[in-house]
Amino acid sequence: MERVIVAGGGLAGVRTVEALRAQGYTGRLTLVGAEPHRPYDRPPLSKAVLRGETDDTTVDADWTALDCELLLGHRVTGLTDALETTAGPLGFDGLVIATGASPIRLPGEGPQHVLRTIDDARALRAELRPGARVAIVGAGWIGAEVATAAAAAGCRVTVVEAADAPLAGAIGAEVGSKTAAWYSEAGVELRPGVKVASVGRGGLDLAGGGSIEADAVVTGVGVRPETAWLEGAGLALDDGIAVDERLRTGRPGVFAVGDCAAWWSPTFRRRLRVEHWDTALNAPEVAAAGLLGGDRVYDPVPYFWSEQFGHMVQYAGHHPVADAMIWRGEPGAGGWAACWLAGDRLVAILTVDRPRDLLQARRIIAGRKRIDRSALADPAVPVRDTVRE
Repeated sequence: MERVIVAGGGLAGVRTVEALRAQGYTGRLTLVGAEPHRPYDRPPLSKAVLRGETDDTTVDADWTALDCELLLGHRVTGLTDALETTAGPLGFDGLVIATGASPIRLPGEGPQHVLRTIDDARALRAELRPGARVAIVGAGWIGAEVATAAAAAGCRVTVVEAADAPLAGAIGAEVGSKTAAWYSEAGVELRPGVKVASVGRGGLDLAGGGSIEADAVVTGVGVRPETAWLEGAGLALDDGIAVDERLRTGRPGVFAVGDCAAWWSPTFRRRLRVEHWDTALNAPEVAAAGLLGGDRVYDPVPYFWSEQFGHMVQYAGHHPVADAMIWRGEPGAGGWAACWLAGDRLVAILTVDRPRDLLQARRIIAGRKRIDRSALADPAVPVRDTVRE
């Protein structure tokens, strides 16, 4: 193998480059990135960057030692016998696609902020001034974190959510509703069950009439995998690039990782696409190994975290496969958790200010161990001690 190209300049891209070199690849290596910046971490954008605590989240990579050609500020445009890019066609022996995802924007002529890039975060941060009216569409993970930063900056914040509770799309309304009180406690107005028709020049125009005046509008209603450029390329697309448990596409020598990859999970027996840092960090090791002739399987327990309104919220697993949910601790009375089960197996957990529960539960989910439900419901019993022999 003489030339490998990594398409995508985010964390998944740089981790792929590092993994290839660490696993012994010595050939030519090129990374193509749409942004002009070197790869950087995205989780701090809605946290430390918005709060003004840092302005640079660049990944600490030794590009000289990696001996990797960087084509930054260039987009991929198609895949034929070569990788088509705005820098021209690039021939390859191996290709790892890590093009990520792009935020969904609302219709309307008014300005709206999204939060995906470092430039997005810097532009939004400039709007977070004391007294500024900030309207946020979407009470998901990003919406909650932006609301946290905006409230801390002294803004007058309104969050509009189409569902009946925060995080309903991510973890269900029953669990998400337990976080609603955090908004009012932070001085944020939460308006669930309200749909937005469009973004106007003075704020939001609501479906069914009415409006919300705002100096700045932030849209946080999700992302779409960046795969439109692959139409007609012969790769299977299924809410992302469909890959197997080894992250292989249907085309020899072509792999996909990160937010754009929908991989087959042996643990959960379905295809998963997870838009979080942990996936971008670890999947490249498997793709690199496969590209170099290895046979590793990617079968993680998905994990992510969110810092919102003074709480650490963590999640592990995949709750849609569950048939029951039980509480561990009482929401509103300190740290608590929601636990999802399929039969007597723990398949997912969401914890609030209980990091030890998350760590132990993630291991139990990975080990597919049976648990005692009554013990799990008792917050005084360590999660590891709920496993049935």
